[in-house]
Amino acid sequence: MPPPEQVASLVRWFWIPEWQIASGRTSRQQILSFPACNLVVGPDGVELAGPTTRVSYRDLTGTGWAVGALLRPAAVPHFTSDPAALRDASRLFDLSDLRRPVVEAMTSVGDASQRHAGAVEAFADWLNATVGPPGPEALLANTLAELVDTDHAVLRVEDVAARLHVSTRTVQRLARRHVGLPPLTMIRRRRLQEAAQLLRTDPATDLAGLAARLGYADQAHLATEFRTVLGFTPSAYRRGTSDAVTSATARRFS
Repeated sequence: MPPPEQVASLVRWFWIPEWQIASGRTSRQQILSFPACNLVVGPDGVELAGPTTRVSYRDLTGTGWAVGALLRPAAVPHFTSDPAALRDASRLFDLSDLRRPVVEAMTSVGDASQRHAGAVEAFADWLNATVGPPGPEALLANTLAELVDTDHAVLRVEDVAARLHVSTRTVQRLARRHVGLPPLTMIRRRRLQEAAQLLRTDPATDLAGLAARLGYADQAHLATEFRTVLGFTPSAYRRGTSDAVTSATARRFS
C-alpha cells in the first residue's frame, strides 16, 4: 500500500500479509528483500529487520498477520546508528505506542481493506509524530536509493556519484549510514531482483539476452550471482516458475 503523503519521504510502501495455515502444517515463504530496512509490527511486538545479503525464509504456521513499512534511507538513522550491524538480522523494539493502535486496527470489525487502511494510517501517524521531517543528507540518501532502483543504466558506484554530483566516497558514506550495505551491493541486488521478476513473469526469457540487458559480463556471471544469493541457477528458477504456472493453470481449468 502506498504511504500517506506525510510519510512519503520515510516509507517506500507498507505491506500487510495475513495467513491461515491448517493445523499441523507449515508454509515456507522464500524472500528476496530489497536492500533496505523494514519496521514490522506484529500482534506481539515490533522489530526492525535489517538489510539482507541473501535469500531468507519465513515459516508461517497457524493464523497471523504483520504490518510492515519498507523504510526509505532517510528514516533509518532514527532507529539505528549502524544499519550494517543488522545485516541478515533483526532487533526487537519496545514500542507499545506504535503496536497498540496497529493491533487495534488489524483486529477491528470490518473487511480487509478497511482494517489495512486503518493500520497504515495508525503506523503513518506514529512515524510522522516520532521521526519528523528528514534533513538534506537524508533526502540525498533517498535520491541515491531511488536512482539505484529506477535507473537501469546505473551499473557502477561511479555512475551513482556522477548523477548525484558528489564523490564516490560520499555515496559510500550515505549508503553505510542510511542503508547498511555498500552501494555496489545495492546495484547488484536491484539487477538480481529484476532478473528474478522477468523470469517469473516470462519464463521463456532468453538468459543470455537477459544478462546483457542487465549489464552482466555474460550469462555465466548472472548464473553465478543468482546461485550465490538464491541458492539455485536462473535455469532452475525458470523451470520452477514455469512448472508452477502450468500447475496453477491446470488447476484453474480442471
